[in-house]
Amino acid sequence: MRAEVTLLDLRLRRRSLLGYTAGMALYTLVVVALYPQFKNSVSLDQLTRHGSAVAALFGATGTLTSPAGWLSANIYANFLPLIMLLITIGYGAACIAGQDEEGTLSLTAALPLTRTSILVQKTASLVVQAIVLGVVTMICVAVGRGSGLNITPADLAGITIAITLAGIDFGLLALSIGCLTGSRGTAIGITAAVAAASYLISSLAPVIHWLRPARYASLLYWSVGGNQLTSGISVSSAVVLAAAGAALLAVAWYGFRRLDLH
Repeated sequence: MRAEVTLLDLRLRRRSLLGYTAGMALYTLVVVALYPQFKNSVSLDQLTRHGSAVAALFGATGTLTSPAGWLSANIYANFLPLIMLLITIGYGAACIAGQDEEGTLSLTAALPLTRTSILVQKTASLVVQAIVLGVVTMICVAVGRGSGLNITPADLAGITIAITLAGIDFGLLALSIGCLTGSRGTAIGITAAVAAASYLISSLAPVIHWLRPARYASLLYWSVGGNQLTSGISVSSAVVLAAAGAALLAVAWYGFRRLDLH
């Protein structure tokens, strides 16, 4: 299969992708460089000692001065998922519904390509963008081993895979809603609301008892809410995230085949 659509979309998105990735890389390097100044700070751990819901809201739980606690509170529980979702949800909503509203998708559909092929190539573009951000962040964190951030390569790879899969899932959710409705705004609005609810549930479930049963419905729980930074991505997490992506892709395929292009 030729990849004209994938390459075209990546070229169109290169500036935003480079901007987000460069910003995330710079922020990660700063977090890594600051760790030696805080790793022996007893007062920092007071923020989470009594299970503060406010601290948990920002992804700060457990011992913040440990390598895993520092990286989780400053990168993996909040900032990296946020940037990942900005990239994937934005592209997912724009690549079908957005281009259809602009009148450019009909030009792509005029190529000697089936709609299935177009959808597969746009999904490939989504996956590439998510992987680039995840891998670059992982490399920047790996540099921190010289600063005392002794996270094993396996655990670092595991959390990277988990967040990347979650980002792809939310991108596919935006893509499927866009295919069903033909509206970029609707796709962004609904997906952003689901992502926000998923974040709140994943973050607050450890400190709010009545919310704990709902954590299994949160994609972010399966990617960052189960101590993936210290134990890696579990088989169950990988299966849930992959199954969610496959189901959403099937919904997108169903919607795109029936979408009346402008």
